Amino acid sequence: MPEQYVAKDQRSGLEVAVTGNFPEHPDDRVRIARTCTLFTRLISTLLIKDESERRYGFRAVETQLELADALIQQDMGEVRRLVRETMQTMGISDSHLEDLAQQLRDLGVDPGPLDPSAAGSPDEPASDAAPPIDISADDLPPGDRPGEDEPPAGPSGDKWGPDQEPPVVGGRG
Repeated sequence: MPEQYVAKDQRSGLEVAVTGNFPEHPDDRVRIARTCTLFTRLISTLLIKDESERRYGFRAVETQLELADALIQQDMGEVRRLVRETMQTMGISDSHLEDLAQQLRDLGVDPGPLDPSAAGSPDEPASDAAPPIDISADDLPPGDRPGEDEPPAGPSGDKWGPDQEPPVVGGRG
């Protein structure tokens, strides 16, 4: 039988419901609840903006969700396409990207192909696809570690304490 989680934003009254067969693991259930609550708050915040800001905000959210989906699926061709599209909407042209790529090559860093079509087809993973993300529970901020509740707030109200740096996503280097 499908389960349901409903998040309601108190400011606007907006409700978002997620219905489905949820995983049994408690941490997965917490992530579903947190993600649904965050999404509800985000949409509610966008709805109170003026028309121009709202449209820009929705497009930004859509792009970030598309990017997150592509990263989770490890579709590096789609990731490149979305990043490139985002850069172009910010006024960064292909020539700017090529200049940046050349600067990276000069520093000994291979930026990979800038052309999303060079990353392979959806059925054929790119040869330079990023490895799976390797993060242990110790790399997570307090409160996001399995079995913990809310993180202690740092001096600026964030999850990171004064002597902590957020983990680098993408593996250890």
